[in-house]
Amino acid sequence: MFKEKIAQAVGILEEKNIDMWLTFVRESEVIRDPCLDLILGANCTWQSAFIIIKTGKTIAIVGSLDHERIKLTGLYADIREYIGKFGDSLISVLEEIKPNKIALNTSKNDFMADGLTHGLYELLMEYTSGTSYENRFISSEEIISALRGRKSPTELERIRKSIELTEEIYKKVYGFMAPGKTEKDVADFILSLVSENNVTTAWEENSCPAVFTGPESAGAHADPTKRVIKKGHVLNIDFGVKKDDYCSDIQRTWYFLRDGETEAPPEVRRGFQTIIDSVQLAANAIKPGMKGCDIDDVARNYIVSKGYPEYPHALGHQVGRSAHDGAGILAPRWDRYGNTPYLPIEVGQVYTIEPRLPIEGYGVATTEEMIVVTEDGHEWLSHPQKEIFLAG
Repeated sequence: MFKEKIAQAVGILEEKNIDMWLTFVRESEVIRDPCLDLILGANCTWQSAFIIIKTGKTIAIVGSLDHERIKLTGLYADIREYIGKFGDSLISVLEEIKPNKIALNTSKNDFMADGLTHGLYELLMEYTSGTSYENRFISSEEIISALRGRKSPTELERIRKSIELTEEIYKKVYGFMAPGKTEKDVADFILSLVSENNVTTAWEENSCPAVFTGPESAGAHADPTKRVIKKGHVLNIDFGVKKDDYCSDIQRTWYFLRDGETEAPPEVRRGFQTIIDSVQLAANAIKPGMKGCDIDDVARNYIVSKGYPEYPHALGHQVGRSAHDGAGILAPRWDRYGNTPYLPIEVGQVYTIEPRLPIEGYGVATTEEMIVVTEDGHEWLSHPQKEIFLAG
């Protein structure tokens, strides 16, 4: 997989006419640049640079005791070992390659592209001070956005496997839940299944799964509580696993039948159908080259047209090695999202679609599906929930 991503990176550099991408790290087990998970898969102790050049050449500058570890990865054809001074080795490489644009992992908008610490940035400025390279640094944001977003075949297969396991766990949860159990009971049951399958949750266990039941629940991103499931509640679960380093992120919704009911009340069905319709409309609208904010408009405007309030978050986000991955996002034009809603949607990106709306007196209607962007539009990765699940 690392070879796939490095090959992709070379193509992206050529596409964007950037001569060199430089990832500069130290003590990476403690302070880890997220890019190492794509281009190295190992840690290093001393100041180290991993350099990818648009011609296809790869260079690593590493301390002497890190040399063998990096060599064993088989990813960098040219490994420069230093003992005393990193700066001299770096300048030697720059003089050899003579890049006009050197991309560094700094970004105002994409946290995945902001792995260079301020201290290391200052060191780079010291090393290049007085040289012709000190003013050639640019952000690697557009490189990393493309690299994280455009899933390789191996990455996409791993995501599919994570989704498959998540859906299997959801099926088992269906038979466990019942009135009288608590949100925490449900979460603990799910976590026991995660452990049985020797995987981890897609984000921190405290809130993965998130379980929220009834009209006064804490809601999304909150930890499960001792709130009791009752008949007449709408219950949601937000959950995913990380399997072979890749994540899923799926939400499902249930209604707990009251005595004598054989289906959910009309207002519950109407709210959930509005969600299902908005998810399908958004998925149908997705095309490569469109902006994420335009897709958010589709679902948001539809929900509002049905008399419900706007959901207070983005419609969807990318998923990959983490549950929130990649720069582009299906989001409204809010300051909190920076420039990310305006980035073009690209083939190979994996997105969630997750609108929500309140159903007064019952809870929240929501579902979260996963798609991959294709040349013609999208392919479902999860199996979309088409109707509210009934439990009793």
